[in-house]
Amino acid sequence: MTGLSEMSDLDLKRIEQALNGCTMGHDIHFHETLESTMNEAKSLAEKGAAEGTVVIADEQRAGRGRFERSWVSEPGKDLLFSVVFRPDAKQAPYLNMAAALAVRATVGEATGLDTTIKWPNDVKLVGRKVSGILVESTVSRTGIQYTVLGVGLNINSSPADIPEIAPIATSMYGETGRTFDRSEVLISALRNLDGSLARIRAGHSLRAEWASQLETLGKSVVVRWQENTDEGTATDVDEMGNLLLTRADGSTKSVVAGEVTLQT
Repeated sequence: MTGLSEMSDLDLKRIEQALNGCTMGHDIHFHETLESTMNEAKSLAEKGAAEGTVVIADEQRAGRGRFERSWVSEPGKDLLFSVVFRPDAKQAPYLNMAAALAVRATVGEATGLDTTIKWPNDVKLVGRKVSGILVESTVSRTGIQYTVLGVGLNINSSPADIPEIAPIATSMYGETGRTFDRSEVLISALRNLDGSLARIRAGHSLRAEWASQLETLGKSVVVRWQENTDEGTATDVDEMGNLLLTRADGSTKSVVAGEVTLQT
């Protein structure tokens, strides 16, 4: 445990004790302010950080989500953390699923409200985005060197007061009117993630459980990636986490990555 600050409400000692015996959180690095927890976790991974190493920040100056979009968060109100993994090729596709399921379970348990997943990994609370997840791997000729999984989870902030995200985002506080213990939420998220990791290591697939929580399936969608656009019905997902799209003419396409919009 490094970087302990008396200015933050995160109780790192309690977090570390609660995660005793877990792979997640055996080594926690806290920063009041950081450019990006993803970048810091990558730096630690390059230096040999073990699987389960966690980097947390109260504020990110250059936090990012998918497609290099900025991640907007109120300092000290939400959870911003990244975790180092060292998966093999068979385990890697399930990390995204594990993270989405872990965050969804954590938010649902804490709020008692409806939570879903928008493919591939946005967690939604009462229909609005409450969490974003980013997965980045470094690969060499011998295989995956490490994977860093980043999570931004809106806890006690008020996205409704931030014009750039107000139409699409929410927080646990925003939907319940209650202030949450960030330490407890982080403990829950990492425990849930640890449980999913254990299943992955044991050779279990998370595809069916993850697919069952995807609000995207069965819906007419438009998928955009780079300069391309495709549309059809999101019919299923495969073991790699790719979205299976059935077009109007009956042809199918496997979508590896993209921005999905539900048609209305």
